[in-house]
Amino acid sequence: MQYKRILLKLSGEALMGERQYGIDPDRLAEYAAEIKQVTDKGIEVAIVIGGGNIFRGVAGASKGMDRVQGDHMGMLATVINGLALQSALEDAEVETRLQSAVKINEVAEPFIRRKAIRHLEKGRVVIFGGGTGNPYFTTDSAAVLRAIEIQADVILKGTRVDGIYNADPEKDKEATKFDFISFDDVIRKGLKVMDTTAFTLSQENELPIIVFDMNTPGNLLKVVTGERIGTKVNL
Repeated sequence: MQYKRILLKLSGEALMGERQYGIDPDRLAEYAAEIKQVTDKGIEVAIVIGGGNIFRGVAGASKGMDRVQGDHMGMLATVINGLALQSALEDAEVETRLQSAVKINEVAEPFIRRKAIRHLEKGRVVIFGGGTGNPYFTTDSAAVLRAIEIQADVILKGTRVDGIYNADPEKDKEATKFDFISFDDVIRKGLKVMDTTAFTLSQENELPIIVFDMNTPGNLLKVVTGERIGTKVNL
C-alpha cells in the first residue's frame, strides 16, 4: 500500500447525490462501501466532512445573518453528516468513532488527538465533526489540521471531478488536467484546490494532497494502492 494512514476530505454537497439538499442514503451507502474496501486492506482512515448540503455560514452571512452564528450552524451540520456516515459505515460492518470539536457528548466523543490515533491503530474509522471548533475556518482547514495532528501520510480530497485542471472542466471542454503539480505552481497559476489557509498549512507541513473523483467506484482503493488517479499536489 502506498499509504498507511489517510485523511479523506468529503464535501457536504457530495452527500446530496442527485438531490438539491440534504443527504442521499444511496450515496452514503456507496461511500461506506468504498471506505470499507480500504479498511479491509489495513489502511487507517480518518474522515472530515463539510456541511454545505445543510448549511453554509458564508451564505447565511451574505443574507444578513451574523457570520459567527452562521459558522456555528455549519459546524453542527458537519456533525449531522458525520452521524449519517457513521451509521452507513456501521451498516457495512465498519467500526467507527465520531469525534467533534464542538462538545456534544451525547452523540460524539470530544476531539482528543491521542484517543483519535489510538482508534486508528485499532482499525476504527475516525470521523471528525465540528470543523476546527472555531468560526471563520473552513472544513478544508479542519481536514488539514486533523491530518497533521494524527500524522496522516496524505490528504485525499474526494470530489466529483477527476483532478485539478487549468480551467473548470465542467465549463471549458479544452481544460487540461494535471497528473502532478507543486504547491508553488498551484499558487502561481491561481488554481483552486483548497482555501488559502488550508492550502498554506498543508504546504508548510509538507503534507501532500490528492484530488480525485470519489464518485467513481474503486477510485479510493486505487489511490491508496498508488495508482495514478486524480492529481497529486506535492512539494
